[in-house]
Amino acid sequence: MKTFCGRANPSTGALDWVEESEEYDYHQEIARSCYADMLHDHDRNKKYYQGIRAAVARVKARGEKVIILDIGTGTGLLSMMAVTAGADFCYAVEVFKPMAEAAQCIVEKNGFSENIKIINKHSTDVTVGPDGDMQMKANVLITELFDTELIGEGALPSYEHAHQNLVQEGCEAVPHRATVYARLVESELLWSWAQLQPAEVEGVRLAPPPAVAHCAGAHAVCDIQLSQVSPHSFTPLGPLCSMFSVDFSKPVSSAFQSHSSQFVAQSGGRAQVVLSWWDLDMDPSGSIVCTMAPSWTYPQPKMAPWRDHWMQSVYFLPVESRVREGEELSLTVCHDDYSLWYSLQPHSQQDLPSEAPPSRPCCTCQAHLVWTRPRFGELNDRRRTESYVRALRSVLREDSVCLGVSDGSLLPVFAHMIGAKKVYSLENSRMSKQVIEQVNTSYFFIVLPHQDESKACLFQISVLMGEPYFSTSLLPWHSLFFWYCRTALAGLLQPRAAILPCSATLHMVAVEFQDLWRIRAPCGTCEGFDVTPMDEMVQRSLDFRESREAEPHPLWEYPCRALTQATAVMTFDFTQCVPQQPISSQGSLPFIRIGRCHGVALWMEYHLTDDITVSAGLIGPISEQGECEWSRHRKQGVYFFRSPCESSGDGRAAVSYSFTFEPSLGDIKMDFSV
Repeated sequence: MKTFCGRANPSTGALDWVEESEEYDYHQEIARSCYADMLHDHDRNKKYYQGIRAAVARVKARGEKVIILDIGTGTGLLSMMAVTAGADFCYAVEVFKPMAEAAQCIVEKNGFSENIKIINKHSTDVTVGPDGDMQMKANVLITELFDTELIGEGALPSYEHAHQNLVQEGCEAVPHRATVYARLVESELLWSWAQLQPAEVEGVRLAPPPAVAHCAGAHAVCDIQLSQVSPHSFTPLGPLCSMFSVDFSKPVSSAFQSHSSQFVAQSGGRAQVVLSWWDLDMDPSGSIVCTMAPSWTYPQPKMAPWRDHWMQSVYFLPVESRVREGEELSLTVCHDDYSLWYSLQPHSQQDLPSEAPPSRPCCTCQAHLVWTRPRFGELNDRRRTESYVRALRSVLREDSVCLGVSDGSLLPVFAHMIGAKKVYSLENSRMSKQVIEQVNTSYFFIVLPHQDESKACLFQISVLMGEPYFSTSLLPWHSLFFWYCRTALAGLLQPRAAILPCSATLHMVAVEFQDLWRIRAPCGTCEGFDVTPMDEMVQRSLDFRESREAEPHPLWEYPCRALTQATAVMTFDFTQCVPQQPISSQGSLPFIRIGRCHGVALWMEYHLTDDITVSAGLIGPISEQGECEWSRHRKQGVYFFRSPCESSGDGRAAVSYSFTFEPSLGDIKMDFSV
């Protein structure tokens, strides 16, 4: 059965009515489930297996039958480990229907169907009794309910319910315990993701408005691959603190709690950011530990396991404060049932009777609701700002009438400061409009797009400018929305109006990923168990989608090596309107380095003027060995090959490419072959 669904097109801005099968969302969810990185995480699997064997042995030593409850079973891997370790029976709970079906196939294929029952429910809906989902309560609780923040997937309510209803008192638990660690640091790099910093334009200091500068920001965690943040980019102000632990073998509470750790500041500086991660003790003695610590905490960083399903957390303090070396401090973490937040106080104030637990930070300026963390970093990038200011200076005149088309951009402010006669800005949302108005309402007139632009532009526009940045953009070429806006506004432009950027180019390079390839690699067997039904189901779902697609990834977090040269493969001329006919480009890139090619990285570069370019991808030359440095502000596109190919690096083999830009769709169709 086919249905029509309305979808906002991020490139054209139009509402497209797309004919889709009723199974589309089902297959999309499967394709995005991405269990491969977990199944490829040998360290995680090994530690779980060791912990499960130890727990089963402890129960058997007491002369009891081993009844397992596995919450969030996924592929059923941990349940199969438990039966192999000697468990008598497993109840494996999985709420996501496609995964429950895959788990059933995997359990049957490995010959465990008599010992493992797959229950397709949320664990809080599972019942125990003669007519229930479980015949009896379990005496071993196995879970994998964790996210980067530990509790963000509802682990605490699930544990709370399980101890009240599904497991025996004094049960064994794998993992047995989790411990959350935190470290207070000063970091200009990380803090630039949280607060708008002052900028200098034409010798004038542009400071953020008080409402933005004094806002506590959003409390949501910033989860990143902290291993890719160099220790040189932050200064530790205190030791690594053990903030709190949760013993999963005992009743767990999901109620609000706060925990504090006292320490002496190791150095003076600005307290801005808390770096956090957690460990899992798989057994009561703590001899089997699975740690999320970043690689630079290891004696040999290259030995650190890679994971994308569990990363590290960055928390921004509600307010920056000065600390002195030797000062006694108290770092407090609070959590509800789903999230954590941190605060810092001098130790002398920690135990005051009137001192209430720190409330959850809340954005009051709306900027933290409009701008993402990378967007804050982009707005705070001084070099990038200098490029835009130089470009604006080259096209602006005293009588210039400017129109800015981007979401939450400061370019209109810069244009006014440089000396434009009149400046307008089109904003996609009322909230974004209100944020920009806070910067300085006397600088320019702001209107909403698609409603009031004809009324606002009383003069013909001599400079149309954009970054381009739009909150709806996922893939690099979605920013071509600027081109469609330029086309729609053509009647308001002077005959020789300056367009900034004047053009954009799509670039590509074939790469070998250090680790990211794991998220798309088939698993085959995992720790000796056949999980090919999962591979087959994901592949069917990928095949269900009519064409192969690129995916957005922040490549600064995922190191890769270039195996070919980087090249521009398509150009978009913003000085002209969007063409009626498709634009096509074909060619090939020889392999010049030895390696295993996993796919192609794609990004946009914006040519502000003939000699000023801003890249949303590579921000420096590729090294002789092929190392790449990527922009931290934007996600790049990644097109994974169905299977990797080997490169001898002699230039005889090449990646052939074909790109077609479809103006009516605002999309780029691409194909590659080796």
